[in-house]
Amino acid sequence: MPLKPVAATGTSEKKIYLLKPRGFCAGVVRAIDVVKIALDYYGPPVYVRKEIVHNKHVVDELRQAGAIFVEELEEVPPRGRAIFSAHGVSPEVRRQARVRELQVIDATCPLVTKVHLEAMKFARDGFTIILIGHKDHDEVIGTLGEAPERTFLVSTVEDVDRLVVSDPARVAFLTQTTLSLDETRDIVVRLKQRFPLIQGPPAQDICYATENRQMAVKAVATDCDLLLVVGSENSSNSKRLVEVGGNSGIRSYLVNDWNEVDPAWLDGVTNVAVTAGASAPEHLVEQLIASLRERGFHHLEELELVEEDVRFSLPSELAGAASHLTTISTR
Repeated sequence: MPLKPVAATGTSEKKIYLLKPRGFCAGVVRAIDVVKIALDYYGPPVYVRKEIVHNKHVVDELRQAGAIFVEELEEVPPRGRAIFSAHGVSPEVRRQARVRELQVIDATCPLVTKVHLEAMKFARDGFTIILIGHKDHDEVIGTLGEAPERTFLVSTVEDVDRLVVSDPARVAFLTQTTLSLDETRDIVVRLKQRFPLIQGPPAQDICYATENRQMAVKAVATDCDLLLVVGSENSSNSKRLVEVGGNSGIRSYLVNDWNEVDPAWLDGVTNVAVTAGASAPEHLVEQLIASLRERGFHHLEELELVEEDVRFSLPSELAGAASHLTTISTR
């Protein structure tokens, strides 16, 4: 699907293609709102297990507002208030929260919850589950915990070739929500070759925001010399955007903010595309654009692939609190 221009300014030869959609997805907006509302309504301390979303700037801002980020629940005082990150947690973590009598607010992205529910269903039905994802990612750790004795993690086609399952007729696959569409497609093709009766989720697990941002990069690939992706190094969906750009023939880099742009990358570049991972704040994109303008890229064209209007409701634990607070902007 071709990108459509939204707005253009300037006449310089050097051009910035600003891709849309970019930045915060609905799950990230919801997760950040959860922390802000909890702080406003209950007051600090509010503890957050792991990074609420994978972006250093977002985490630092919330920490300054009073959130306390911890690695594990044992760092939270008994009966304290704890928030689960957007990436989800395993049943074992939920058990630990009950033991410590914590007041839990669950900010798990609903699309991640969908994958957890699928894993539980396949496990109940006696299937071996093949989870496509990246080892040690918080989302994958949580999903694996739903049925660890029945789940195998694969990250490559070669991993699929090494699989040994007890009943090849009862195999199902699920995926991490932030993967590369192309890479995942190759793995699924190989799974279907090895296990012709394999079942998958009713709808793909890779989330709408991940797909839209990757498709936008592909759509502009033939027009650009360079792709800059704003996002943190531990952001899976941001790193996949860099991979998609590289596989599409664009020299591509991941930057946490404008300070990480090497001026040498811009040598000989006429057209640069800019996008942002699903947990990167828009103000970081604006700062990068300003920096590029200072370096001669005066012509800006915003290109839109599709309009995103997805919204997620707040978790039930905060429904009452939110009604007493002014709407909070996350941008």
